[in-house]
Amino acid sequence: MHNTIMEFLSELFSSYTLRVVALGAAVLGIISGALGAFAVLRKQSLLGDALSHAALPGIVLAFIITSSKAMPVLVLGAAAAGWLATLFIFAITRYTKLKNDTALGVVLSVFFGFGLVLLSYIQKTPRAAQAGLEKFLFGQAAAMMKEDVFLMVVAGVIVLVLLVLFWKEFKLTSFDPDFAKSMGISVRKYEMLLTSLLVISIVIGLQTVGVVLMSAMVVAPAAAARQWTDKLSIMVLLSAFFGAAAGVSGAVISSMSAKMPTGPTIVLTLSSIFILSMIFAPARGIVWGWLRELKNRRAIQTEAVLEDFYFLDAQHGGMERGHTVKVLRTMSLGHGGVERSIKKLQEEGFIRRVEDKKWVITPKGSKHIESKNIES
Repeated sequence: MHNTIMEFLSELFSSYTLRVVALGAAVLGIISGALGAFAVLRKQSLLGDALSHAALPGIVLAFIITSSKAMPVLVLGAAAAGWLATLFIFAITRYTKLKNDTALGVVLSVFFGFGLVLLSYIQKTPRAAQAGLEKFLFGQAAAMMKEDVFLMVVAGVIVLVLLVLFWKEFKLTSFDPDFAKSMGISVRKYEMLLTSLLVISIVIGLQTVGVVLMSAMVVAPAAAARQWTDKLSIMVLLSAFFGAAAGVSGAVISSMSAKMPTGPTIVLTLSSIFILSMIFAPARGIVWGWLRELKNRRAIQTEAVLEDFYFLDAQHGGMERGHTVKVLRTMSLGHGGVERSIKKLQEEGFIRRVEDKKWVITPKGSKHIESKNIES
């Protein structure tokens, strides 16, 4: 384990290209993770998918119009397309009877289909070789340059500053829009602003993971963080941390193999974080949920065995007559766990041994059952 960590750190600090890619992936993870928390909590997980796919025609049109594949130009084209898609989504849900998920699906398919048509058109022109736009489908993080990372950092700082400045408004409009309206807050305006910030986080990540996988950068960190906490601020911080950790780890892991693409590796790392969180997180993890269920089931079994003792005691008119495990097993066919329950009840002083392998309920145990009956 120690050797693996040292190899990881050595690989990270020894390569300039890897440091650039890892930094860019970390910035992307922080931004998309923080904003993804709001998308997940607002049940708009598909929004990231729709906006990332909608950015493709903007990228291709920016290249057709300008004949430039400079990253700022393509990012502006992607942002314009993403924002236009946002307006379409809001218009469809506001002026038609279609629900939000339907609007997202329609916009995703239409914009992405249009982008693929434009991409096919580019491939048939003399400029196809120099365009290289197909890299935006699945990302090409290895081609990231220092200038690209600088652009990501600047955009990320703007996004995070706005997120902090309008934290209260975003929180209110996400969880209680009616109360926000009563306080004079324009819910529609802040929903648009939050979605616009999400558009920015998506378009700056297209070069890293591509339009197809970008939605995972938005949803997976937030979904993993949701397993650990019920507090929004903690969830946002955790989501940003998971995104950054997956970005750096994925970049380093992919660099260890010449044929391993960085974007998909980052997404797989994120998926691993989500799966581990889903299994082991104490708040909602499967393992802890199973342990809680087991504990509750055993507590019910123990109470049922004590009730059997109480019933047998009443049947014998309160005489101290010991009862064997065999008798209690017969009575507990519906709940089981007799031996373990007897041990637990004896430790708590609810029953005591009167003969070899025979037990009887104590006054403390009887009072416990009677108090429960009164409460019920």
